[in-house]
Amino acid sequence: MAQEVRGVIAPGRNEPVRVETIVVPDPGPGEAVVRVQACGVCHTDLHYKQGGINDEFPFLLGHEAAGVVESVGEGVTEVAPGDFVILNWRAVCGKCRACERGRPWYCFDTHNARQKMTLTDGTELSPALGIGAFAEKTLVAAGQCTKVDPSVSPAVAGLLGCGVMAGIGAAINTGNVGRGDSVAVIGCGGVGDAAIAGAYLAGAAKVIAVDIDDRKLATARTMGATHTVNSKENDPVEAIRELTGGFGADVVIDAVGRPETYKQAFYARDLAGTVVLVGVPTPEMKLELPLLDVFGRGGALKSSWYGDCLPSRDFPMLIDLHLQGRLPLDKFVTETIQLDEVEKAFERMHRGDVLRSVVVL
Repeated sequence: MAQEVRGVIAPGRNEPVRVETIVVPDPGPGEAVVRVQACGVCHTDLHYKQGGINDEFPFLLGHEAAGVVESVGEGVTEVAPGDFVILNWRAVCGKCRACERGRPWYCFDTHNARQKMTLTDGTELSPALGIGAFAEKTLVAAGQCTKVDPSVSPAVAGLLGCGVMAGIGAAINTGNVGRGDSVAVIGCGGVGDAAIAGAYLAGAAKVIAVDIDDRKLATARTMGATHTVNSKENDPVEAIRELTGGFGADVVIDAVGRPETYKQAFYARDLAGTVVLVGVPTPEMKLELPLLDVFGRGGALKSSWYGDCLPSRDFPMLIDLHLQGRLPLDKFVTETIQLDEVEKAFERMHRGDVLRSVVVL
């Protein structure tokens, strides 16, 4: 039978979030109910709250989560009750043209739970990224559950559900950073720092962190940055070139997602180098570049959506690397909080005071 749990909703555009009673139905075919143990506070949740994603209020916020499968619906074989899982927002279909070509990370028909969670008065909720994990329990498609080693801290594991995976994947999967490469990362928030960690993990010889906040640059060094550039004080393009023998970096990752930072990334790369856009632009943003420069510089201009990750492949691997001491995922957790502290966590995020606040249940 349906269960009533506490969850954090965004009732309307820019309204303060609040804790409400949420009705979670029993899982139907292909669905699972997960008891959430931890969920990171991500910028995407703030965008939902601000109405920057769509206007399908009220939203059940939270998506960067880990927990334990409580029950599954008919036909579910990939996970079972008791499994410790990380939730992901791209459950691949296995049937579309991308999946059939062996590229499931580009799946064109990802899916979520078909049933809706509601408020007690029957109001249907829109779960953030199809997850809605600022709640004691949530209903998801079973394919959104990726089983990993249960010895890892849930507060750490859940971060792979969104921002940290996006950054690591931008470096390793999209940027194809390899041993000896030079890499520059513009924007050192959670995603940018994860890109730095990914580049370091991949064996980059030089990792250059660029930001306007010295606090963030100091943190970037703990993630693997070998050099830092404050772009308020120095032209980042010239600084990156100077640090790379005058040539530019092999891979430049824009973790901000603005026309200004993208142009910096474009001109800060070496000839035939790669630009990776992982920061998310807003709909009104436009980019203008001389087409001759695009042609003449060669290389690749890529966007990285969710770090081009395949959760079933990447999550267990990255958790194993963390448990081996080779990937410091715990450094991303600035603080742990309760459900009723999410609104204050958004304020700290906006001020740049945290890498990640993590709700622990």
